[in-house]
Amino acid sequence: MSGTGTIGTTGTTGTAGTTAPRPRTRARGRVLVAAAVLLAALMAGNSLVPNGVGRLGSLWQTVLPWSGVGVVLLLLLGVLRRSVPAVVAVLAPALVWTVLFAPALVDGRAGGGDFTVVSHNVNEENPDPGRTARALAASGADVLAVEELASRAQETYRRELAARYPYSEVRGGVGLWSRYPLEEVEPVDIMPWTRALRATVRTPRGPVALYVAHLASVRVHPAAGFTTARRDEAADRLAGAVRAEPLPRVVVLGDFNGSVDDSALHALTGPLRSAQREAGNGFGFTWPAAFPVVRIDQILVKGVAPRAAWTLPDTGSDHLPVAASLRL
Repeated sequence: MSGTGTIGTTGTTGTAGTTAPRPRTRARGRVLVAAAVLLAALMAGNSLVPNGVGRLGSLWQTVLPWSGVGVVLLLLLGVLRRSVPAVVAVLAPALVWTVLFAPALVDGRAGGGDFTVVSHNVNEENPDPGRTARALAASGADVLAVEELASRAQETYRRELAARYPYSEVRGGVGLWSRYPLEEVEPVDIMPWTRALRATVRTPRGPVALYVAHLASVRVHPAAGFTTARRDEAADRLAGAVRAEPLPRVVVLGDFNGSVDDSALHALTGPLRSAQREAGNGFGFTWPAAFPVVRIDQILVKGVAPRAAWTLPDTGSDHLPVAASLRL
């Protein structure tokens, strides 16, 4: 067939011998471009994602660091489709991810700390609490905060930690072990049963107000979505206690069942600074211990300077312990 061009099975060939992309290929390229733009918008405007239905905003912010996987996937699809517009469009979410999370990948750890704290959800169903207690004792921390402490395991922790930590308090499922005297210890009313404590730690450099808390658990249900209402209420109550704290140096630590990126927890996390974000190296994911994908165990501070933050190795719990070295 003669003429200025021929139509074959592989596409449309023009007079210059070039092959134009198929309509289906162009359509797929447009879909990838739209997906890249949408992902960039969701990342940049993560705090604007509504929480009214299924708490989708909180769920998205909890897994937000993993949005980078979406960036890589879109880039690979763009390359496979040989879509230049799609590959270029992926630069938008890549840039947003870099702005949001590249600082976390810079090692912020430094020396000069004089007060070390460790927080650990030890798992109520822990089959070997002795192993976990010994791992915590070996951490060298000045203060240990423990959450989800089963009543049947309390004597094991007291026995294993007594030599290094002469001062301790346990109320409900939370406990404190300290090298320094603990004074003014009292429960913080965040739930109908005791899930939080406040204590004054009498360090050689002066008093520090220390809070340990285990906020309400959350679940993801197909029908109900991300169930955070009780957790958010507990966080608001804890935030009220911290706001009323008269001491200038405050450390708040525990299992928050949420990320510091979750804006639903802003009343608690907003006035405080994350030790991991300020002086850590990486994201410091803590759960599940076998393959951590989120950081729901936190150390937050006010009036002290984080010098280093890190996670400790697996102790047999389903969470990893978190640690921070602070300068008072």
